[in-house]
Amino acid sequence: MKTTSLPGFALASLAIGLAAACGGASTNGTAEAAPAKPAEEAPAKAKADGPKVGDKIGQSAAERAAARAEAAKKRAADQARIDAELAARGVERIGWEDLMPEGEEERLAQMYQAQMAMLYSGAGVAEGSAADTAVQIGTFNTVKELNGKKIRIPGYTVPFEYGADAQIKEFLLVPYFGACIHAPPPPPNQTVFVMSDKAIKMQDLAQAVWIEGTIHTQTQESDLADAAYTITLTGIEEYTY
Repeated sequence: MKTTSLPGFALASLAIGLAAACGGASTNGTAEAAPAKPAEEAPAKAKADGPKVGDKIGQSAAERAAARAEAAKKRAADQARIDAELAARGVERIGWEDLMPEGEEERLAQMYQAQMAMLYSGAGVAEGSAADTAVQIGTFNTVKELNGKKIRIPGYTVPFEYGADAQIKEFLLVPYFGACIHAPPPPPNQTVFVMSDKAIKMQDLAQAVWIEGTIHTQTQESDLADAAYTITLTGIEEYTY
């Protein structure tokens, strides 16, 4: 277990909880009570069939529903076409949950609960102390069947070098933005070490990407995080939402 961080939403929840505990709500100790604000009218309750983001002015509820259904149908068709193209090349599209072996989520939940209990059992962690470090919680357990497969997976890139002209051949792929930099890293088996024969110029770390290549159950260690998987990169392209 290496010092770095926790996974996805659980990490985010822990970070938010810690931030609340450390920051706290500030009070100025003013003796006078602030004048009471006049009662405000409760906002009108939104209609269930009201407009949503992306709806056009003038559309009826039925037209909006039809437009959303058509858009969803088009996305599904596009994804089916892409999956067929990948299958023809022997490539399988996978998600981050596919990297977790059976029973791993339950094991992680127990590890997070133990970490939370430790953090809140004592007098707290002093800022700057030896204990004031993010810890990479998780295991190196992998799905052996994935070893050597050609896969395509979406994620966010975390380079080891930064700069406008940085050309990199190695980086980490993680399931959520900010991991390993602004937030603790995911578990090792939710962190992928990517290697490329050709140097790549990283321009926007906030832009998710599709990574394509051959995955191996090969452990890699780095200062940012340890990874339980390694991908030999064959392609990278922008992920469209």
